[in-house]
Amino acid sequence: MQKRPSWMVIFCILVFIFLFSTVVQSSAPEIPNTPSGKLLALLLDAFNSGEEEKWESFIKDHWKEKEGAFEGRLNFFRMVYSDIGGAELYRIENSEDYSISVLLQAKNPEGTFEWVNLILNADTLPPHKTDLLSLRPGEEPGFEAPEGKLTQEEMVDFMDRYLEHLVSTDRFSGTVLIAKDGVPFYTRAYGLACKRYDIPNKLDTKFNLGSMNKMFTGVAIMQLVEQGKISVDDLVGKHLPDLPRKEIAEKVTIHHLLTHTSGMQDYWDEMFDAPFWEIKTVDQLAELIFDDTLLFEPGTDFHYSNSGPIVLGMIIEKVTGEDYYDYVREHISLPAGMVNTDCYEIDTPVPNLAIGYTKVNYDGTRNPDGKWRNNLFMHAVKGGPAGGGFSTVEDLLKFDIALRNNKLITKESFDLLTTGKTERGPGTMYAYLFQDRKVNGQRIVGHGGGAPGINANLDMYLDSGYTAAVMANYDQVADMVARKIEKLLVQ
Repeated sequence: MQKRPSWMVIFCILVFIFLFSTVVQSSAPEIPNTPSGKLLALLLDAFNSGEEEKWESFIKDHWKEKEGAFEGRLNFFRMVYSDIGGAELYRIENSEDYSISVLLQAKNPEGTFEWVNLILNADTLPPHKTDLLSLRPGEEPGFEAPEGKLTQEEMVDFMDRYLEHLVSTDRFSGTVLIAKDGVPFYTRAYGLACKRYDIPNKLDTKFNLGSMNKMFTGVAIMQLVEQGKISVDDLVGKHLPDLPRKEIAEKVTIHHLLTHTSGMQDYWDEMFDAPFWEIKTVDQLAELIFDDTLLFEPGTDFHYSNSGPIVLGMIIEKVTGEDYYDYVREHISLPAGMVNTDCYEIDTPVPNLAIGYTKVNYDGTRNPDGKWRNNLFMHAVKGGPAGGGFSTVEDLLKFDIALRNNKLITKESFDLLTTGKTERGPGTMYAYLFQDRKVNGQRIVGHGGGAPGINANLDMYLDSGYTAAVMANYDQVADMVARKIEKLLVQ
C-alpha cells in the first residue's frame, strides 16, 4: 500500500490556506544585522530562488540538526513554494538579537494565501543556526485591529465587520464566543455544518477539536495525581510494565509525555496505512505507536507527539480500571456541564455534528479547482487521548469556568497543569498538554487543534478574565480569528 505523506507536514501546510486582497508597499524594510536577521535574509534568499539545492543547503548549513527532520523540512519548502511562488518581506513586527517576527506577502496572486506571520528564532550559541521557525496567518493590512483599549460594544462591532468580511469571501465557517468572567458578550455562528443539505452552523453545533482533546487528557492525569494514584515523575513502566518497546517503559516519565519531551513520534501515517475506520479504542491506537524508536533521549529535546498522549490514555485506563472515554465523560465533561462534548464515532449518525471541509488533498497539495471537499476520509473515525473529539464553543467556555473555579482539579493542580515547562518561542511555553503564553504582559493558556477541514482554539486569559473560543469546519481559519480576538483583548 502506498504510504501517505506525514499528516504533521499537511498540518503545517494548512497555515497557508487563506486568500487576501493585495496591498502594495513602495519598498521592503531593511533586515537588521542580528543573528536572527541574518538567518531571515538567508532563508528568504534560499526560499525565493525556487532551487532545491539552495533549500537543501539552508537546511543543512543554517538549521539546527534534528534526527529525521531533513526530508520533512525539504518537503515543506517544496509544497509551500509550489503554491505561493515565493514571499516578499512586507513588515518587521518585532526584532531582537535572537528572534525576529515579520509579515510576508506571497508573490503568486493565485496562491492559497497572501499574508503570513513568520517567527524565526536563532540559537543563542554560535554559529546561531535556526532553532525555531513558526508560520501562522498574518493580519491583512487594511483590516487590522483598532489601537487602544476597546469597550465590549466596540469589540462586537469590529468582530462583526471582520467575520462578515471573511464570510463574504467564503473564508470562515464556524462559531465564535468571547466571554468576560464566564459571561458571554459575543456569540456568532456562520456558514454550513453540511453543504450537501444546506444545514447552517449554530452555537451548539459540534465541531472537531483536533488536538484540543489533549487538554482533557492532561486534566485527567492531574486528577489521578491529586488522588495519589500516579506521580508525574513515574516511569511509564511502573504502570505499563508490558509495553512492547522497553525504552519507553524504562526511560520515559509521565512528565515527558505531558510536555512532548519523551522523544516519541507520531502515528498518523501508520493509522492511515491501517483500516483506520475500525480504530475506536485506546488499545487499537496503541497498536500503531510502538514500532518507532525514540527520536532523542527523553527530556533532552521537544517534539510535538500525538503518540505520547496515547500512552497517557493507556495509563488512565490501567490506573482507574475504566475505559478512557468513559473516564473523561464521567470525570470531566459531565461535572463541567459539557453535554455536547465527546469522542463521537463519525460513521454513526450524531445530531448537529459539523462536517469538515478542506481544500487540501491527501498528499498535502491544494485542490487545483479550489473547491471545498469534505474530510470524512482524511481523519480518524473516532478521536482519542491525542485529539479528534468534538465540542462546541459553549462547552469550551464551561470547561474554562470549571477549571478556574477548581471544579475539576485544585488550584495547585491547575497551576501545575498550565505553567509552562518548555520554551517554544518568544513568550510561548508548553505546559502539561496546555500552551502557556505571555502577550503584552497578559497570560493566556489553552490549546488549539487543526487538520484538513478541522480547526479550533480555546484561549483562557487568566489575568483579565476573558475567554475566547473559536471552532471552524474550514482549514486553519479558527486560529486566524483567535489571533484577531487576541489583538483586541491584550492592548
